[in-house]
Amino acid sequence: MLNKKTVDDLKNIKGKKVLVRCDFNVPLKNGEITDETRIVAALPTINKLINDGAKVILCSHLGKVKNGPNEGESLAPVAKRLSEKLGKEVVFVSDYNVTGEAASAAVAAMNEGDVVLLQNTRFRGKEETKPEEAGDAFAKELADLADNYVCDAFGSAHRAHASVAVVTKFIKAKGGENAVGYLMQKEIDFLGNAVENPVRPFVAILGGAKVADKLNVISNLLEKCDTLIIGGGMAYTFLKAKGYSVGTSLVDNEKVDYCKKMMDKAAELGKNMLLPIDTVIAAQFPDPIDGPIEIEVVDADKIPADKMGLDIGPKTRELFADAVKSAKTVVWNGPMGVFENPVLAAGTVAVAKALADTDATTIIGGGDSAAAVNQLGFASSMSHISTGGGASLEFLEGKELPGVIAADDK
Repeated sequence: MLNKKTVDDLKNIKGKKVLVRCDFNVPLKNGEITDETRIVAALPTINKLINDGAKVILCSHLGKVKNGPNEGESLAPVAKRLSEKLGKEVVFVSDYNVTGEAASAAVAAMNEGDVVLLQNTRFRGKEETKPEEAGDAFAKELADLADNYVCDAFGSAHRAHASVAVVTKFIKAKGGENAVGYLMQKEIDFLGNAVENPVRPFVAILGGAKVADKLNVISNLLEKCDTLIIGGGMAYTFLKAKGYSVGTSLVDNEKVDYCKKMMDKAAELGKNMLLPIDTVIAAQFPDPIDGPIEIEVVDADKIPADKMGLDIGPKTRELFADAVKSAKTVVWNGPMGVFENPVLAAGTVAVAKALADTDATTIIGGGDSAAAVNQLGFASSMSHISTGGGASLEFLEGKELPGVIAADDK
């Protein structure tokens, strides 16, 4: 069990400068924020520090920043929205250098309870480099601005980036403290406990397109859970491994042997592995993805050579929902079909509804499954929806996340 210092453990921070790494990687359209979920998720930690009289310095990346700094990926819209949400001005440092003279001047002018937001950390170009390649220099400049550090960016916690993990060693060197924010703590509590110390029966549901994305997750969860449910595009590689003909369905031919091994492993460990028993098929993938499409339902071992599976069928929906009914802990990562198409969303809806109707602790592991639960209107019925796609997957693999490990132990 991870026992990290949280923002509540930071003592005597009145008047202290606290650098907070947030996840403000929000979707933008024509300079406007289209989904403010990540901003809202950061507010409890920011408000706690403001109320304690800290000088709050925020930093985050936004976008991939492939072609250098650009106004389209500036954090300016985030500063504007944050000011509205906090009810006070958030001073935005627009300097592409991130930690230059403008940042130092803005921090020097801060009073207790003030908030400054630095420019997109990836504009520096050194954010993602290995420490010895100058990531260290950037991390030290960030640390020089502050007394203490709080990481609240779970979506980036699986990256050993300058502003996520490297900065902590420089804060520590100057006698400061490194803690996790409320959002990170919630992720550690739910995802960490679900995998390491679940209330049983523990059911894990994996979907999504590719087996390759979830190799280690499948293996790790098989050791931890009581029932493993496989749906989505990745199910067809498992069905092929069973010897079924899967038509033109998505199949990872290089992973067929791996799927056989996992089915053998489940049998050896006495674990219940559920695969689709029927499937929704069509002549081709919908184009556009939400366009009209002709479908039919066949048993999982009866997919015609010229058709592809695009969702789990009604018998499978019932099978999967039944497995969830008696569960006490459920982790779900990856949709059951092409949920973006209303005709092919029934499998994902059925699983979401089964989770919404259960008394179990229900944890949605980020990415597409989080998007599906939000879009389909089931978000409020889940115990926890992870804010990190890649990070939650690595947590479910049993990996240590650099951004979590870097925080001080209690």
